Amino acid sequence: MAEIKVIVAGPRGKMGREALRMIKDDTSFELVGCIDRTNDGRRVAEIEGLPQFDAKIYTSAETALSELEADVLIDLTTPEHGYKHTKLALEHNVRPVVGTTGFTDEQMQEITDLAEEKEVGVVIAPNFAVGAVLMMQFSKWAAKHFSDVEIIEKHHDQKLDAPSGTAVKTAQLIKEVRDSHKQGHSDEKETLEGARGADVDGMRIHSMRLPGLVAHQEVVFGGLGQTLTIKHDSHNRESFMSGVKLAAEKVMELDRLVYGLEHLLD
Repeated sequence: MAEIKVIVAGPRGKMGREALRMIKDDTSFELVGCIDRTNDGRRVAEIEGLPQFDAKIYTSAETALSELEADVLIDLTTPEHGYKHTKLALEHNVRPVVGTTGFTDEQMQEITDLAEEKEVGVVIAPNFAVGAVLMMQFSKWAAKHFSDVEIIEKHHDQKLDAPSGTAVKTAQLIKEVRDSHKQGHSDEKETLEGARGADVDGMRIHSMRLPGLVAHQEVVFGGLGQTLTIKHDSHNRESFMSGVKLAAEKVMELDRLVYGLEHLLD
């Protein structure tokens, strides 16, 4: 199989650095360029702490996608830049693999429509850790038997969106099988606003942001005389790379948007 030609957006970020290391160690990929806020025209190898690639860095995503012959764009930036990069990639028939969460419903619909129009695959994954994807699927299964549930997600203090995309996706999956109802006492009152967390279809989502954390989530179910906790922890960003690799391979076979890594697992 021919090498998959990849552009990485956000190469100096913690996730971007891991993606570059993954590409360096995998002969099925070739890095052809990077998109970064700075370092325009420099080579990746010239940037301290990055792997020894000769690929060129661009500050303009439009220029990178126009000049480079690429199959896949791996975007690990922010919701604002990720949205713009995804649209640009599709317009240039490059397949986006996006690990950025926080897109609005309107943005997701626009990307969905553009992917269908262009017949170009897109993968957007709230979480690339395979264990986290399994945690979400197990939670959906458990929700058929436990109707009361709360989600506690914990991330590093530099994360921009709350709740996390993983927590939102988990709630969406549970909502598919759970009868909608408000949990807790009917006369429950918050004496401090926000104490009970975000309300999603009667479920509650709680977000923690602390230094020292990476990405962690607990889904806690309650029933008569018992509780069930389904938990996943990512202790480092290397845990996400098997999912990034899988998505970059599978997106080559797609002609539409796929949201969530679970749709790519056997």
